[in-house]
Amino acid sequence: MGIRIILVDDHAIVRSGLARLMQQQSGMEVIAQADNGASAVRLAKEMSPDVMIMDIGMPDLNGIEATRQILRETPRIKIIALSMHSSKKYIREMFKAGASGYLLKNCPFEELTEAIKVVLDGKSYISPSISNVVIGNYVCGSAQEEGSVFSVLTEREREVLQLLAEGKTTKQIADHLYISPKTVESHRLKIMNKLDIDNIAQLTKYAIQEGLTLPEP
Repeated sequence: MGIRIILVDDHAIVRSGLARLMQQQSGMEVIAQADNGASAVRLAKEMSPDVMIMDIGMPDLNGIEATRQILRETPRIKIIALSMHSSKKYIREMFKAGASGYLLKNCPFEELTEAIKVVLDGKSYISPSISNVVIGNYVCGSAQEEGSVFSVLTEREREVLQLLAEGKTTKQIADHLYISPKTVESHRLKIMNKLDIDNIAQLTKYAIQEGLTLPEP
């Protein structure tokens, strides 16, 4: 049986291109695709792939939160981040979430296939193009993590914040997360109190700065 792979990216052209290339590789099979983190979490449970190639900036649920939720339920899955972001914040949080590898989208396809083999062998893979960022982050220590959205807000509060920043209404958020509108409002108030922010525009700006969501193109 070949390596069973799920591709997660909100750009269809990226997914289709990767799928076509991977299907040409001996021993690799793309079994599903997802265009957001929430769908990725569902597919991981349903299909239990060997590897997931995960984008970070996606609607509904970003790749960092999706990785955390997937590996909490199915820790044997190997997740490789494939992102346009080389910021140490994204790299640090993806590895903290449990990712096994991190590559940039401008890497050669051969590097991605090599990364898949490396992580399935139980090792971590860091693209040479970002190794200096990872080393610098290690040397500087974790002081910069203080005040990060990932340390200030709970997982549920981060989910609510992302959806608020993406323009979802209270009812839409409640339906999406299977909670009551009253609970959504409670989370919103807690988020605003913790961040000392009192309006949605500033919450949206903060969510973009912290990498929970991306600005509108």
